[in-house]
Amino acid sequence: MANYCIIVGMGEGNGMAIARRFAKEGFTLVMMARNEQKLQSYQSTLQAEGITSHYFLADAGDEAELNTALTAIQDQLGVPAVLIYNAAVPRMENMLQTSYETLVNDFRANVAGAMTCIQAVLPAMQSQQQGTILFTGGGFALYPQPDFVSLSIGKAGLRVLANTLHAALKDSPIKVGTVTICGTVNGDDPKYSSDRIAEEYWQLHVSDNLDYETVY
Repeated sequence: MANYCIIVGMGEGNGMAIARRFAKEGFTLVMMARNEQKLQSYQSTLQAEGITSHYFLADAGDEAELNTALTAIQDQLGVPAVLIYNAAVPRMENMLQTSYETLVNDFRANVAGAMTCIQAVLPAMQSQQQGTILFTGGGFALYPQPDFVSLSIGKAGLRVLANTLHAALKDSPIKVGTVTICGTVNGDDPKYSSDRIAEEYWQLHVSDNLDYETVY
């Protein structure tokens, strides 16, 4: 198993903080997102900090793109030690505004993409009898926000996905966890800064895996 961490849905907030936290422990980073310009910027920033990273293009809502990227990653780098699903569509619409098509499309990125990623890396992790799969959850799963209906449904679905995966792998050495973030990520907030939140991912990775969820 290679000592690298895949972050699906790489971004400048939690994504970069998680990348730095795992890099601090010697991990190489593999970033996935659909915007190559942003990925190149993240890679340049990390490189300037002495952090080795790679990036692959994929839309979290596109099953074929995810599978192509994750196959290429494993072919080139081996079995990942950690997979973190950090993708979400933060659409601000209420139930009366949202169309069927919008709800379904958002669900692909918010939930179904996570399942695709799990299915792409889990067989190799199981063959190695080790690995960690983590998810970026949200307080909307516990306290739905009417003005963010698709994201509320998505975070609830992701929480159920994490719960059921944890149960399915309870007798396995593979760890599963989700960080349910019950606040707005803000670098100036002593609790909800990206660096503080990133620490919760690391703690789930090194934990005994008895509890799949950290409500933060």
